[in-house]
Amino acid sequence: MALSRLEKVQVWLLTAAMGLLSVLFRLFGPRRLTASENKLPAVGNQLLLESATQLARKIRRKEVTSVEVVQTYIDRIQEVNPFLNAVVKDRFSAALQEAAQVDKLIEEETGGEEVLEDRLPLLGVPLSVKESFALQGMPFTTGVISRRGIVATVDTPSVALLKRAGAIPLGVTNTSELCMWSESNNHLYGITNNPYDLERIPGGSSGGEGSILGAAGAVIGVGSDIGGSIRMPCFFNGIFGHKTTPGVVSADNQYPPTSGRQHEYLSVGPMCRYAEDLLPLLRIMAGPKAHMLSLNTDVDLKKLRFFTIPHDGGSPHTHPVSNELLDIQRKVVQRLEADLGVTVQEVHFPRLRYSFQIWDTYMGLPNEEGKPPLPFAELMGEPGQPAWPVWEMLKRMMGKSDHTVAAISLALIEKTRVSKPSSFIMQQKEALQKEVEELLGTDGVCLYPSHPRVAPKHHHPLLRPFDFAYTGILNILGLPVTQCPLGVGEEGLPLGVQVVSGKMQDHLTIAVALYLEKTFGGWRDPGAN
Repeated sequence: MALSRLEKVQVWLLTAAMGLLSVLFRLFGPRRLTASENKLPAVGNQLLLESATQLARKIRRKEVTSVEVVQTYIDRIQEVNPFLNAVVKDRFSAALQEAAQVDKLIEEETGGEEVLEDRLPLLGVPLSVKESFALQGMPFTTGVISRRGIVATVDTPSVALLKRAGAIPLGVTNTSELCMWSESNNHLYGITNNPYDLERIPGGSSGGEGSILGAAGAVIGVGSDIGGSIRMPCFFNGIFGHKTTPGVVSADNQYPPTSGRQHEYLSVGPMCRYAEDLLPLLRIMAGPKAHMLSLNTDVDLKKLRFFTIPHDGGSPHTHPVSNELLDIQRKVVQRLEADLGVTVQEVHFPRLRYSFQIWDTYMGLPNEEGKPPLPFAELMGEPGQPAWPVWEMLKRMMGKSDHTVAAISLALIEKTRVSKPSSFIMQQKEALQKEVEELLGTDGVCLYPSHPRVAPKHHHPLLRPFDFAYTGILNILGLPVTQCPLGVGEEGLPLGVQVVSGKMQDHLTIAVALYLEKTFGGWRDPGAN
């Protein structure tokens, strides 16, 4: 199906506006970094190479103190953050005080290690938190200048549960403006860099989380995902992340809030360097709803049905998947078949070529009461008056706007949205949903590219704004997905793949993630490449 006239106008508007700013940036932007300037320091402390599960065990056994672990991560953040601009506000002093209290608790505990493990499974382990999550006493702005000075008075539920399990937050990390772009850049905190190449993006909107985790400045973190905001940063930064089945982990006390039907597509989930941390993190973050998932069920990979989808079928909105990503996905298929004795069936869903239109349509639907989503321009101006996107774009060209090109362009595109959704696109979504759910069932797992390319250079997503459709479509379908690193490519940048299963079958994709970590090596130290 050819693009409609309205879609052509939308694509032209966004591409033209973003393309102009991208050209201006290349002409007047910063000089190119030398090889030495573009290199992150290698990890020097062995504690930084332990999973959260291992660190918690060592802390409980008094093999290392929480103060020592927390100080080691503070030192690493102070070492790498000047390169990355990932952590935008720290709470190091408070974290060290809390770590000292942990060590005192362990000294006084009389019930033994098992009691501590059951009651406080993450006792003394450092944690990073996306700034769009409420973390009591910390900034809560999502990169919007008009929200400067707003401080969270409570914890978002997932963070509260992690803290209750003993985790110690070290600070909050950068996001894209209002969490709606694939590059973590805003005019309040600035731009965040990729630890594998400082001239490339860490993804968005959980890009600060992805960056500091990939740089070994954190071991576990929390992200949110409504179009790929966990999975793209995890892919670009070579770490693990899990987009949960929606509705299991609470998404309360985030900014911006969901509206319309967006709550159906938003997931909160763990981000981490080591696959063995995914399951315990998800179990904690799910809290009272953990029973909805079969997280305690042993998974025999040999009894699963495996599928691979190499691409979206050639959407006019997305770039073709690069050869190196097609090749690494083929290598995953080969290893699965050789190691497990399974047959991985290649399947194609022609309706995936409408992924962007489906995501865009469903994100704009009203809720059950007929109330549409909050206008993006209104969120841009909160807590004051709504932004005027045309005026903001003119100001941006003069370097005077408080808003990023991506945010302004999204507000402009929103002005062109028709009030009545396309019945054709809705039919495609419903048919695709049925096809995929019938394929996966309760024992099927599918491989799908994370993105058409490895981490792009800064601002280049302005020239390819719809490539996130590879992740976004899975939000609308409501499926759990684990993003898995698969080593690095020719340019030294992380490779990876999405592992998808049926609704409520999160434990299947996490089990595959554990296998892929053992097989392909998992996270790699960017300073050692």
